[in-house]
Amino acid sequence: MNPDELFCLNLECPAKGQVGQGNISVHSQKEERCRCNVCGDTFGVRKGTLFYRLRTNPEMVILVLTLLAYGCPTQAAAKAFGFDERTIRKWWVRAGRHCESFHKYMVEEKQMDLEHVQADEIKVKVQGGSLWMALAIMVSTRLWLSGEVSAKRDKRLIQRLADKIKGMALCRPLLLAVDGLASYPGAFRRAFRSKMPRFGQLGRPQFVSWPDIAIVQVVKQRACADWRVDRRIWQGSQQMVDQLRLRTQGRLGTINTAYIERLNATFRQRLHWLSRRSRSLAQQPQTLIAGMYIVGCFYNFCDFHKSLRLRLSVGERSFRWVHRTPAIAAHLTDHQWSAHELFCFRVPPPRWLPPTSRGRPSLRMKQLIEHWA
Repeated sequence: MNPDELFCLNLECPAKGQVGQGNISVHSQKEERCRCNVCGDTFGVRKGTLFYRLRTNPEMVILVLTLLAYGCPTQAAAKAFGFDERTIRKWWVRAGRHCESFHKYMVEEKQMDLEHVQADEIKVKVQGGSLWMALAIMVSTRLWLSGEVSAKRDKRLIQRLADKIKGMALCRPLLLAVDGLASYPGAFRRAFRSKMPRFGQLGRPQFVSWPDIAIVQVVKQRACADWRVDRRIWQGSQQMVDQLRLRTQGRLGTINTAYIERLNATFRQRLHWLSRRSRSLAQQPQTLIAGMYIVGCFYNFCDFHKSLRLRLSVGERSFRWVHRTPAIAAHLTDHQWSAHELFCFRVPPPRWLPPTSRGRPSLRMKQLIEHWA
């Protein structure tokens, strides 16, 4: 238990979320509790992690969740380890909430030069119907960007996914490749634009589209025993599309959605209720959302990808491969994460802001603002 690696989680504390400031001390070594010297609150070292107020051995929980994240059915895990299926589902939903907050903090709140993004959706069988799960991937780093789940495959689902991609994208040249769903081009056009205020004029501000945004669509149609592939450019020039495609796929690449389809295959392999012609069903939408974020976090931070490895020369004639995860390739981290590190990560709360009040601030408030704001 190292207090220098912990931070205060009290939302009203001026020192919340800040590590290594000397404000955390050991309150009880036996009970594994620490104390914040600024606000005076005490907290357990597991607070903010997956294992907070969980009585089961954390190593056993990690083992079960790792098996589930790589395709093991819930019934098999319950039979092998002797736990009730409802207990394992509670762990799964709790781990999903933890991975969702982790993914938002580590990926969705970052600004990146995406260069080339592909998006697609998967139909999921659930109890009493079906759901749609839309996913997006950054082609150059194979990074899973985000996902959305909805009961209908409509404009709202695609628009929410497009807005998330726009929130992570820098204003740089970007190629967006999608399948034949008609909602994609309009959703991306509405997402990738900014408000331009009209100075000295009343009324609604003008929306200006981002420059250098290319939108391509791959429409697949089956005719008898053959497939017909129609590639359409909805926005941008052919030269821009070719430049962005060559930068991320190389000379052998073409306009396609192959990378997001491979990601869909990974999700189908690891979430057993996504398999085609399977009798497994997702009991609730929360189970599906939890599985999406758990598998996505393992995919981004815990798994090496052969296509991302780099060749490092050692001497004149020998070499070795440097393996990378999508998060390493996207410069979000510098190492491969373990399952224990993922589930024990404590997402820091937003930085403290001084309260707004009339008059001059007190001496105590001035000291807090100077040190923590």
